[in-house]
Amino acid sequence: MGRTRAGRATYDGPVTVGTEHGAAPAGRRVLLAAPRGYCAGVDRAVVAVEQALEHYGAPVYVRKEIVHNRHVVDTLAARGAVFVDETDEVPEGARVVFSAHGVSPAVRAAAEARSLRTIDATCPLVTKVHKEAVRFAAADLDILLIGHTGHEEVEGTQGEAPAHVQVVDSPDAVADVVVRDESRVVWISQTTLSVDETMETVRRLRERFPLLQDPPSDDICYATQNRQVAVKKLAPECDVVITVGSANSSNSVRLAEVALEYGARASYRVDTAAQVDPAWLVGARTVGVTSGASVPEILVRDVLDLLAAHGFGDVEEVRTATEDLMFSLPRELRADLRAAGGDDPRPRRGDRPDLAVRPV
Repeated sequence: MGRTRAGRATYDGPVTVGTEHGAAPAGRRVLLAAPRGYCAGVDRAVVAVEQALEHYGAPVYVRKEIVHNRHVVDTLAARGAVFVDETDEVPEGARVVFSAHGVSPAVRAAAEARSLRTIDATCPLVTKVHKEAVRFAAADLDILLIGHTGHEEVEGTQGEAPAHVQVVDSPDAVADVVVRDESRVVWISQTTLSVDETMETVRRLRERFPLLQDPPSDDICYATQNRQVAVKKLAPECDVVITVGSANSSNSVRLAEVALEYGARASYRVDTAAQVDPAWLVGARTVGVTSGASVPEILVRDVLDLLAAHGFGDVEEVRTATEDLMFSLPRELRADLRAAGGDDPRPRRGDRPDLAVRPV
């Protein structure tokens, strides 16, 4: 295993890179999806907490899980991050980080009322959806937010314009939608959904509301789409697909579903290699591996090591896209780092799915 800055882990195992993989090598093999793992928004949020701890010292409070991954949360907690459900659990005047999933204006107001020093680690792609909701509400449109009821991102977006936004959590929920004026309706979406299911929901909405307006650009984030495309590519050749990601990670759950929908004979989601049941591998010749957008590569490496121990030693990377996007750290943190003579510590890089906080 290699090491990069901030303790990030790289996969150093044998990989045959390529997207054409019609001829199976002798023995068992692994098809390793690329892109996989950390997206730009997750990288930004995790590094923000790391740098806040290093610059300000512990404790640094974080509202909700900074990203939906148990390993990441536990690792940051071991370094001094204190995770809370609401801002009223944070001592007055303390520093709090808002998670990558975003918060509503009400949460920001509550933090201000307690004189909290905030670091906003909301993914910029989520912020874009928030701004769309504000703009459409100002135009007095009914806003149909396609997303999962109760998800933090959905709650934050809905909170921008609660009188105008209603959540549509599945294609079947379309029948229950009620709007004031069928000619003044627009849809937006949670950023981490299944592309296929979202488009099916939009199709049904448009059947009911032919004048339904589209957002100016696709709301489902590039990383979510790229990871789903990679899984669609490898799934038809796989006896088993293993998705590494936590149960509360919407995009990880979707990856496991997409694998099954696109031809994998079996599909499982695990938090760690310890959850992989060797019985899943009995009779399998090809195993696909991917990971959600909030998963550090070290957890994927553990799964690959386990598979190698069961005879799946040939690892072939199936790449469908290259990602080079990186978001700047939150402005509040960036300003303090610069004032202290520092700056964003991350190296400039191309597609690097190998980002990971140090293991606990």
